Amino acid sequence: MKPKKPHENQDIEWKAAWRDDYLKWICGFANAQGGMLIIGKNDKGENVEVNNAKKLMEDLPNKIRATMGIVVDVNLRTENAMEVIEIAVPAYPNAISYHGKYYFRSGSTNQELSGYALDELILRKYGRTYDSMPLPRITLGDFWHDAFDIFRKKAVAGKRLTPEDVAVTDEELLHSLKLIENDRLTLAAALVFHQRPEQWCLGAYVKIGYFTNDAEILYQDELNGALVGMADKVVDTIFTKYFIGRIRYEGLQRIDDYPMPRAALREAVMNALVHRDYSTGSPIQIRVYDDRVYIANDCRLPEGTTVSDLATAHKSVAINPLVAGAIFRSGQIEAWGRGIERIINLCTADNLPEPEFVITPRTFTICFHIRDNRRADENGADISSNEPVNEPVNEPVNVFEIELLAIIRENPGINKEALASKIGKSRATVTRILKLLTEYGKIKRVGSDKTGHWELVEK
Repeated sequence: MKPKKPHENQDIEWKAAWRDDYLKWICGFANAQGGMLIIGKNDKGENVEVNNAKKLMEDLPNKIRATMGIVVDVNLRTENAMEVIEIAVPAYPNAISYHGKYYFRSGSTNQELSGYALDELILRKYGRTYDSMPLPRITLGDFWHDAFDIFRKKAVAGKRLTPEDVAVTDEELLHSLKLIENDRLTLAAALVFHQRPEQWCLGAYVKIGYFTNDAEILYQDELNGALVGMADKVVDTIFTKYFIGRIRYEGLQRIDDYPMPRAALREAVMNALVHRDYSTGSPIQIRVYDDRVYIANDCRLPEGTTVSDLATAHKSVAINPLVAGAIFRSGQIEAWGRGIERIINLCTADNLPEPEFVITPRTFTICFHIRDNRRADENGADISSNEPVNEPVNEPVNVFEIELLAIIRENPGINKEALASKIGKSRATVTRILKLLTEYGKIKRVGSDKTGHWELVEK
């Protein structure tokens, strides 16, 4: 078997000839985990002749020291009868700039950092994380107490803390969770417990949208609030407003069929909330379709992490250790890196395909393939599962379906525009819900759209 050819990666960059612009690559290596810049190889890894190699050996150390203030190893060696220059760059403990700009090696690319990404680099170089930043102009008096009560109940119910542990003041609780530093509240404290964390961290909320296709959205929500209760809020909203449950009976047993297991969705949402990169200012986005659900968030996984790594037992590395620690104490996550494995197992146990995962250097996306519970065949069988259903009974469980039925009961002659105004949704959304209620056999239209009225079908 022939040995594999080397290739460019996180630690190696090839250049056929030297240009001063490549000082940016050296800066990027110094700010990341170090690496090697090799002069004398083309993009295929083939040796090419280097002009003025000996002069470069004298000039390069001086240029690097003068522009960035760092010292690197510059070595000249012969390979396949040709000279190559190897510039070995160590990882520096402090942030390195080149002409006032900061670069970072990510994968096989070199990225210029600015804004939140630069802040995060500088914090990390000094052993800090983004969620550990102390916040000015915020006091415990700015917090509502609801989130602290939620934390206490969940922590005791999950047996992560005892009743005696949580029988303390809110301030003492924050101290025990290490969310106060030098008498200042940290960003993690605001994220986990503040009722409006986006005041202190842009993008600290969740966007949900219902899409008929990639370009057309029917309705959407923005959910705000403390992280300690956000996963429950998101999952409850999706299951009551975005999912339609089919109620059926097997003998005397009532069964509620939903498009996917609640526990799998909650695990994915919780992972996104805890492990997202809050420095980018972008919210978590959840796109719901009839047959799939996407959860996308900004997230930096360790270099080289693959989907197969996440799907098996692996070490849990928290980008927000203070947030993760507090949520762990609340009993909502575990610390063994089994979240993705659990999501896969929950979906397959519910006869659904395994979710798809997409990893980029800055984002992480999960695609759930769900049952399309909006369609049923003539015999009442769920098309997506191909399983027979006994004595099917379709009942509306979507909160807006129930609300529309109540309004129609009081005012049968109400038109779609007035219905849309009452429930705060678009006319298109109301039209879709009315169509579903008609298909359920719950209502029927008598007369024309302009002069007719609705009748509730009593069974």
